[in-house]
Amino acid sequence: MVAPVRIVFLGGLGEIGRNCFCLEVSGEIVVVDCGIMFPEIDMPGVDLVLPDFTYLRERADDVVGIVLTHAHEDHAGGLSFLLRDLSAPIYGSPLSLGLARRRIEEAGLLAQTQLIPVADGETRRIGPVEAEFVPVTHSVPHAFAVAYHTPVGTILHTGDFKIDLTPVDGRTPDLARLGEIASRPEGIRLLLSDSTNAERQGFTPSETTVGVAMRDLFRAHPKERFIVASFASHLHRVQQVATEAIATGRKVALLGRSMVHNVAIGRELGVLDIPADSTVDIAEASSLPPGDVCVICTGSQGEPMSALSLIAAHEHKAVHIRPDDVVVLSAHAIPGNETNVDRVIDALTRAGAQVVHDKNAPVHVSGHGSAEELRFMLALTHPGSFVPVHGEYRHMSAHAELARRSGIPDDQVIVCEDGDALEITEEGITVERDAVPAGYLYVDGIVGDVGQGVLRDRRNLAEEGVVVVIVTVDQHSGEVVTGPEIVTRGWVHEHEAEALLDEAKDAVRRSLAEAAQEGATDFETVRRHARRSLGRFINERTKRRPAVIPVVMEV
Repeated sequence: MVAPVRIVFLGGLGEIGRNCFCLEVSGEIVVVDCGIMFPEIDMPGVDLVLPDFTYLRERADDVVGIVLTHAHEDHAGGLSFLLRDLSAPIYGSPLSLGLARRRIEEAGLLAQTQLIPVADGETRRIGPVEAEFVPVTHSVPHAFAVAYHTPVGTILHTGDFKIDLTPVDGRTPDLARLGEIASRPEGIRLLLSDSTNAERQGFTPSETTVGVAMRDLFRAHPKERFIVASFASHLHRVQQVATEAIATGRKVALLGRSMVHNVAIGRELGVLDIPADSTVDIAEASSLPPGDVCVICTGSQGEPMSALSLIAAHEHKAVHIRPDDVVVLSAHAIPGNETNVDRVIDALTRAGAQVVHDKNAPVHVSGHGSAEELRFMLALTHPGSFVPVHGEYRHMSAHAELARRSGIPDDQVIVCEDGDALEITEEGITVERDAVPAGYLYVDGIVGDVGQGVLRDRRNLAEEGVVVVIVTVDQHSGEVVTGPEIVTRGWVHEHEAEALLDEAKDAVRRSLAEAAQEGATDFETVRRHARRSLGRFINERTKRRPAVIPVVMEV
């Protein structure tokens, strides 16, 4: 009897980010990608969001390998956290491994893994499956689709992709190999395909169109300094900006730790061609005429401590915004980051800079295929069954409809969500809903530091504020010795509401006096009376419900 294959989705199905799923055969698990998600506006204080690793933590000894399709944070940013719970080799392109290595090394976890580079078209035995790495184009170089040859047939995972036939580096997607796999007698049993742009009609433009837009900008502003923000991992974008800047006689200065690091790796691996004599240190750039400089920096997502955010806030030590600067945000705001990006654009505009972004110029194109490219992939691979992945639920739903219109039977189009599992046998595919824990794991400084309860408290504090009442009582009689004193943040301003605060103190004092008369002088009872009386007073007078924290000291 042929062993069944189980696929467990831990993230990336119903959101942008946290991409991670597991492929299990005969008790051995291959983890595919391990990404993070940027926090949303209702997650105050959260740095990033991870998949729930409970399933993998409990099966740590069964994990035989981790496959990295490409080096974006939403697919690779969680590796340094996953390796705290298990040890396994990581397979990926040399560039993907090089970009991921720094985070793993900083976490002190290199001993937990072995970084195994794979080449375009190479097939590797990873535990129970043969993994074939097929080149695809994306917004980071050397991305892969991976065909997993399993006992129940071939499972093809596209990774993030678009069909770019004129890529910056000439590495075109190997559509011929995908078609060859699909044309074999057994074909492709299951296709897992990127859904991010399923709602966008037509084709996604080639990455090379951004180079043309940058060339036009440099020529239109020959005397102005350029500051161009991009993802540090988007090395093709960095290459195009640098090429066009150098062609117009400018020196390139790199700014931002990850930008400097990633460009160094790209140069070392031959992915980037930026001549050393065309670059300058950021400190030296400030002494050159504005028209001779192009700064390429991090911060395209408005991250609070990124280079561009510090420049916009006039807090960067080396770069000070000038009224005649041209600032280019060569990226699209990831969902959840829109407010931060808008804030940076507004601050730069207030400083007099001309801000160019994807809403007013063609300085960014997506790395994800649009509807026609997704249809092409479905027609090329002609899978027996189809599961849309990588996207919000509406994206996956739109992709599922594309699959149905492409001729895949309705009962073979399966829309899954995080936590679901598929079991694939010779007879068919069954779906188990909510098979494993797949909630959000919030990171605030350290892993596991923030839970739903903490987030709920933070949201409440942000909306209603906090009031602290401090009182000292006699431990025997329960009489108030000193206080009550009231300290408030986010409820009312103390200096503008003295009369209201005096009334609040009287309400607490009366409640404590009543408790003392009834003989209730123990510590917990006094605290409860202080909290309840103050909370009731605040609700009656202001119709608000701030967090009330009683601090009772006994003498």
